[in-house]
Amino acid sequence: MKRLLYLCCAVIAAAGTLSSFGFAKAEDNVQLTTGCKSACLVDYDSGECVYSENEHFRTPIASVCKVMTLTLCLDAVENGAVSLDDEVYVSQNASGMGGSQIFLESGHSYQMSELVKSIVVCSANDSCVAIAEKISGSEEAFVADMNKKATELGLSDTLFANCTGLPKDTQYSCAADVAAMFCNLLHHNEYFEYSKIWLEDFTHEGGRTTSMTNTNKLIRSYNGCDGGKTGFTNEAGFCLAVTAKRENMRLVSVVLGADTSEHRFGSAAKILDYGFANYKNKIILDKTVTLNDEFSLRGGKKSAYRVMPEENCYMFCKRSEDAETSFVVTDFCVKAPVDKGQVVGTIEVYKDGILYKTVNVVAAESVRKATYLDRLKNVSDGWTI
Repeated sequence: MKRLLYLCCAVIAAAGTLSSFGFAKAEDNVQLTTGCKSACLVDYDSGECVYSENEHFRTPIASVCKVMTLTLCLDAVENGAVSLDDEVYVSQNASGMGGSQIFLESGHSYQMSELVKSIVVCSANDSCVAIAEKISGSEEAFVADMNKKATELGLSDTLFANCTGLPKDTQYSCAADVAAMFCNLLHHNEYFEYSKIWLEDFTHEGGRTTSMTNTNKLIRSYNGCDGGKTGFTNEAGFCLAVTAKRENMRLVSVVLGADTSEHRFGSAAKILDYGFANYKNKIILDKTVTLNDEFSLRGGKKSAYRVMPEENCYMFCKRSEDAETSFVVTDFCVKAPVDKGQVVGTIEVYKDGILYKTVNVVAAESVRKATYLDRLKNVSDGWTI
């Protein structure tokens, strides 16, 4: 059954001036980057792009392609195909990678978590290939999986030719696709266990160490920055995908093809500044607050029970505006017993008349099944003399 929900315990945003669902440029159309080929700014939670410059321009992205390498690795961890505690054998092929590396020893094994850390912190090419061979059997097979994942994510301007980003013919992406794949990576909480590390030693068998320094300088200099991936080749220029979170809003900034490293970091930071200054993520459903509406229950000790959202829901919009927000509740046909936390319905959240998000509704309390005596009492309570 569907019904309009008018009030959710004072957590609904008041209807205000209508705002558009997508924003492509800063209001004054000022270019926020310096010396860059393309860029964009995306809200992580909603996926809305709020600033862009040539965001679909195809260009090499160098080591930023490791965003997809890390995604496949952490996907494999999530589905149980591998574990971060697994030992990863290093082939001669993997240890011989050029460019940025951690100098893995051929014929030795390293813990998966340490290799992932080295990719996140210092962009280690040898660790990428070792993990690719562990998960898919060869780098070629892993790259095929990278392209398959890109298709699944709808990245129509992306093609991978290796898992490292080292120069190779026919590989490219664009700022919009990089933002989408980076947002997808950020769903893995394990990523943040490594992304904030600034300086750490990587220990090899026998006690040899390799110093790792985070290639993302904004980790130390930008308020709220807790992750990112850099890239550079002569062909790609200086590239960066970076994320920062302040209060309940996380933004993703992408800059590709910058002419200097300074312009790469400066432009990404300037785009983030624009986002935090002009947009907000307002909470409209609070998972700790019960709804005013009660759901009916068949065969329970109570005929109705309290419910609440399963998760917080935020509405991304301009700071100067509140979107017109409406809600439709769908309650499932639930029969007692019901357990606290059990999914019992959904709330469809509409922004300016467009479906914005669907949030599960869960029971805020447990209700036991009615006994024979309970039913008898209910009948007797209905008698009149």
